[in-house]
Amino acid sequence: MRPTLPHWSGTLAAKAAAFITVMCCALAALLGVLVHVQVTNQTVGQARDQALQRLTQATERYEAGDSLKRGAGVDPEGLPRPLRTLAVGGDRGTMVADFQGRPMMWAAGPADGDRALAVAVDYSQQARTIQGLDRAILWSSGLAIGATLLVGAFAVTRVTRRLHTTARVARRISAGDLDARVNDPRTDPATKAPARPQDEVAAVAAALDSMASSLQGKLLAEQRFTADVAHELRTPLTGLHAAAELLPPSRPTELVRDRVAALRTLTEDLLEISRLDTGRERLELDTELLGPLAQRVVRGAGSDTEVRVVRDVAVETDRRRLERVLGNLVANAHKHGRGPVALTVDGPVVTVRDHGDGFPEYLLAHGPQRFRTEGGAKGHGLGLTIALGQAEVLGARLEFGNAPEGGAVATLRLAAE
Repeated sequence: MRPTLPHWSGTLAAKAAAFITVMCCALAALLGVLVHVQVTNQTVGQARDQALQRLTQATERYEAGDSLKRGAGVDPEGLPRPLRTLAVGGDRGTMVADFQGRPMMWAAGPADGDRALAVAVDYSQQARTIQGLDRAILWSSGLAIGATLLVGAFAVTRVTRRLHTTARVARRISAGDLDARVNDPRTDPATKAPARPQDEVAAVAAALDSMASSLQGKLLAEQRFTADVAHELRTPLTGLHAAAELLPPSRPTELVRDRVAALRTLTEDLLEISRLDTGRERLELDTELLGPLAQRVVRGAGSDTEVRVVRDVAVETDRRRLERVLGNLVANAHKHGRGPVALTVDGPVVTVRDHGDGFPEYLLAHGPQRFRTEGGAKGHGLGLTIALGQAEVLGARLEFGNAPEGGAVATLRLAAE
């Protein structure tokens, strides 16, 4: 199984920090190795030349029969075995090895018989130089990585902060706040300076603001169109309703009156939706007991709906709007579901349940959609849309779901006193 990474590891800042760290470490390691190899080669080369020079001098004194200086001798103590083997074989060579706790640069060459002439040069100072260089490389690499991380984190944080602002504005727009804008200073012609060119984040912010403005214009035009159409239809429908009432009783008259009533209901629903879309609805708050209110809604609907009051509670709400929400939920349960239909009050939670086929998948995923119904059902598909809009005005939460044993369940959660 793949390990579960923490949430922060997927952020742009974490990825940028990881990338900067890896690149800095790789660059520091490469430069450190190059400097170490170069200085070590130079230091070892100088010590080797010095040792070979002393070996030449010692060889001349040995061949002349003179006594050898200190640090030179034939098969001296501490001479590394590989180097002695090389010298006995007739070659000259050098090697660094510890002798009496100190690093020494040995140089050896052939002497008479199976013996080796060797000299030892103190290598402590060169070893300390290389160790000091390695420590300096480590410290400077750590400081460089830390400074680069700080600078990189500052630069990346500025970018991610602007991206978070853009994402937050996008979420506000998707939630219905069409006035939300990023207003990035790099995209505003009034504040944009020539020294601050527009980057990719600014381009995304500008595209989001442009999309929001276009979307807002189209939605406002749609709202005005809906309101204007509904308003213009009221006058002829009123006359048509009055004319239908004057028709003699007959089956065609009943059909005409039924269709006129349906048109009037649709017109009023369109007007109500247009008012909800504007977001300027005002509440008329009062304290209401949910149990009696639910019973009034059921009696007014004239439907066979069971009212169950598990726990009654008083809520501060707009009675007319709450009755509208519950009435639409009950009407939808009878129209698109099957009985028995039950309305349950359990504290500030009101549930409307039927035993039909349940809500369709699109509604559960995206909420009610205007004028959309499933399976050829009757109706214009505005009841649940109006219920959801009125619930938002009330500050309540309306949720749609299906019961495990079948049937649609609409749950309205109100704020109790």
